Amino acid sequence: MLKKRFIGVIGAVVVAAPVLSSPVAAAPGYSREQLQRDVDAIRDTGTTGVLAEVNVKGRSMKARSGVADLRTREPVPWNGYYRVGSNTKTFVATVILQLVAEGKLGLSDTVERWLPGLVQGNGNDGSKITVRDLLRQTSGLYDYSYYLPQDIDHTPETYRKVRFRSHTPEQLVKMAMRHEPLFAPGARWNYSNTNYVLAGMVVAKVTGNPWEHEVHERIIAPLGLDHTSSPGTGAYVPRPHATFYERFAPGGPLVDVTVFSDGHADGGLISTTGDMNRFLQALLSGRLLRPAQMAQMKQTVEAREWQVLYKEAGYGLGLAKRRTSCGTWAWFHGGSMFGVSSVNSVSADGRTSVEIMLPTQPGDQEGKIAQLAAADRLTDRAICAAR
Repeated sequence: MLKKRFIGVIGAVVVAAPVLSSPVAAAPGYSREQLQRDVDAIRDTGTTGVLAEVNVKGRSMKARSGVADLRTREPVPWNGYYRVGSNTKTFVATVILQLVAEGKLGLSDTVERWLPGLVQGNGNDGSKITVRDLLRQTSGLYDYSYYLPQDIDHTPETYRKVRFRSHTPEQLVKMAMRHEPLFAPGARWNYSNTNYVLAGMVVAKVTGNPWEHEVHERIIAPLGLDHTSSPGTGAYVPRPHATFYERFAPGGPLVDVTVFSDGHADGGLISTTGDMNRFLQALLSGRLLRPAQMAQMKQTVEAREWQVLYKEAGYGLGLAKRRTSCGTWAWFHGGSMFGVSSVNSVSADGRTSVEIMLPTQPGDQEGKIAQLAAADRLTDRAICAAR
């Protein structure tokens, strides 16, 4: 769900008065007023702004709170762009499952078969890791992002030095190979961004096209996701967008981290709340995958680390599930990048989806959990109300 860093942003942030959107209420029992209250509650955890969109069978409502920029005090834009981070993984997993349905590769294929000689050294062995392991986060591979300068030295100074710096996928995999595997492939679950860098490389090897090309041709264009794209190594987000802030240490100042280069298959897409809802609903309603591949995507393993926040959390192939307060399953992924988080959920039938954009990262673990928990309460209420 998140990039490696599970950081947050809480503190005394002065916010503007909330503003309501005009569309009709999305679901009986979950009113526009309740949505606004839930959005304000998220704002109160310490984020500079919030934008949430609830969609039920094509009918949507939005609410926003706080400000887009602490200097100008402008409101969060209704159709603002933002980095969706690890939501990218769901797009990539969908493409691979489409390729499986076409007979172009198999989930039991090894990494070594498609990327010979790449995953090796320090006990790492690509001949024992399957494509399924990559998508389900059961490879045991170390997360390359622990070796990135901005995570080793998480300070504003280092951020400014590296914000335009990019790496090739091969370089990122080599970083991960410095470390021995955490466990034997398939033995258990551990979230690692390395898995999806490799998954993107597999897509390129199988199709002859970059993963971005396949995501565009197979998902973005057919669904009309006109506000979703991959910036590649570009460091800028299209306008309009909120300013993205990060508190690098508890009690420290909020730092503008809007400019940042990160365009890989583990977290490189930029989108909007509307496009994300459209994608999630199309996926869960069966428009993107055949029944056999949708069933494979939903075959989950226990995601114990996520259960501190999400009840009975399990991770499938680029898609996770959690138990709602009304007893149903909600499917989600979410993502977190420098200064911005995306929180989402979609009902099992694809009829109801929620996407929330949070343009601030707290400086401590407790703040981050409080932020995500408040967002999860919104998604839970909306999905349960629409049953």
